[in-house]
Amino acid sequence: MQTNSPITPQELERRWTVTRRVMRDLGLDALVTQAREDWMGGYVRWLTDVPANNGYPRTVIFFADGPMSVVEMGAFGTDRATDPDDPATRGVSRVLGTPSFPTIHYTIDYDSRLVTEALQARGARRIGLLCPGALPHGLMCALTEGFETVDTTEAFDTVKAVKSAEEIALIRQTAALQDRVFAEVCDFIRPGVTDREVSDHAEAVGRRLGSDQGIHLGLSAPVGEASRFLNRPFQTREMRAGDHRSILIEVNGPGGIYLEIARTLVLGKAPDALLAAFEHVKAAQDHTLRQIRPGAAPADIAHRHDVWMQARGLPPETRLYAHGQGCEMVERPLIRHDETMPLAEDMLLAVHPGYDEGNVFAVICDNYLVTKTGVSACLHRTEKKIFEI
Repeated sequence: MQTNSPITPQELERRWTVTRRVMRDLGLDALVTQAREDWMGGYVRWLTDVPANNGYPRTVIFFADGPMSVVEMGAFGTDRATDPDDPATRGVSRVLGTPSFPTIHYTIDYDSRLVTEALQARGARRIGLLCPGALPHGLMCALTEGFETVDTTEAFDTVKAVKSAEEIALIRQTAALQDRVFAEVCDFIRPGVTDREVSDHAEAVGRRLGSDQGIHLGLSAPVGEASRFLNRPFQTREMRAGDHRSILIEVNGPGGIYLEIARTLVLGKAPDALLAAFEHVKAAQDHTLRQIRPGAAPADIAHRHDVWMQARGLPPETRLYAHGQGCEMVERPLIRHDETMPLAEDMLLAVHPGYDEGNVFAVICDNYLVTKTGVSACLHRTEKKIFEI
């Protein structure tokens, strides 16, 4: 068995090498991370090339001196020796299983017990944790009571955020996949289809091209009402002639890499207000791109964005308008006031300024790489415009 689009053994070895370098600098015997899904569970996929899915916990124990152990959904008593060279278990020599569920309170500690037993079996004492504040309470209690623990997130995020040559090649392939999805949405969308049918079509195209997971946000509206990013439970409206819809395609591609693209489509002629709002966000995106370079401080870029917006009578950003991506939809660095990680060459950034005026939701989204001297050309080839269908 192997994943839909496995990364190469060389790329996995590179990731393991930089991980062990971080561990050596911090004096760690092992590193522990857990995920329950693959949208924001990128640590697990980055280390094993296998994602967590469907809310089931998947815990990875990365040892400084040997193959990994994994704790995941399985039958009681599962303790399977595996081949670290097998495509399904690369780098993993032991898989422990237990039928635990986050919704069944008395099973939640089952995973924790297996994790601590696996650590003890290898004589681990000093344990690094990734995003410990997001780990389950029971797992954190077991680890802090039984071992010396170290928050390793900052050091690990810094090396994970810089993409390798192979990852950059996968990034470009994912951008092309998303461009193709958007193009096929343009061919499909028409009066009489529902928003859900548009998202269904986009998902089917992405899956056909090799995507495993992601989201398709957007809700159509008559011109003069905002077309906002809403998810499937709200995508019930039937589109009519003259309507418009903003659509966000945020799906992964080869190697599980996430990017995102957003544009607005109109079933007819776009009104001047919508065209003007799009030009505002396009100019805001250009303003941010001119500031991206190695060593730049994200907090400074975010502040200048807010100043630029307010100088034009537009609202400042109160959520997040640019951020890193990779094995996760959102990863560091954030372009925001609270980010401390400086930009570095070969980071991947999504840049999506937007604002909501009540009658217009203005948005644009594309991906870029940080280069030695600034920012790459746009990774998406889809034209930056309002699409009139």
